[in-house]
Amino acid sequence: MKKVVFLLIAMGFVSVLNAQKRFHVDTTNSIIKWTGSNLFKFNKHFGTVKFEKGNLVLKKDSIIGGDFEIDMNTIRNTDGKYNEMLVGHLKNEDFFDVEKYPKSRLEILKITYKDHSNLDIEARLTIKGITQPINYSSTLDQSGEQLIMKSQFIIDRTRWNVNYESKSLLHGLKDDIISDAIEFEVTVALKSDK
Repeated sequence: MKKVVFLLIAMGFVSVLNAQKRFHVDTTNSIIKWTGSNLFKFNKHFGTVKFEKGNLVLKKDSIIGGDFEIDMNTIRNTDGKYNEMLVGHLKNEDFFDVEKYPKSRLEILKITYKDHSNLDIEARLTIKGITQPINYSSTLDQSGEQLIMKSQFIIDRTRWNVNYESKSLLHGLKDDIISDAIEFEVTVALKSDK
């Protein structure tokens, strides 16, 4: 009988050690800011797009994974130039083909902690049904049951078949060629699942 009790206690102890905690995205307080420009950066546009849902998984207070879904229908232009026309163009098949691909996704594969609040992240980003690996750095602020993760990174849009007016597809350089680089500044607020 003592062996059975000891075994149950040991199993409980191991399960506590291996317990995972899940944090879900607070979509109201999370935002993705984007910046695009022409090749020579004479004309910049910037705006936002919102998270649909997402979560981070922690084990022993360290992030071990995460999955985020972005609602591409929420693309907005916030610089005040050509708003309706620009957003309509970004949503059509020249760029993100939102009617066909309404969601984008980011899946965290690996986290390397440089210290308790600075992280290197390996992830998979899916846009227009195409999944590519990306690497970026984040800062993490944890306060009780809340996390704030902030990241900045740049992607080459052509890796996801967003090729409109790309220099790689045009034979001459023009002032209105659009840069292949899209800059992102991401703030993710997360709350612990109860």
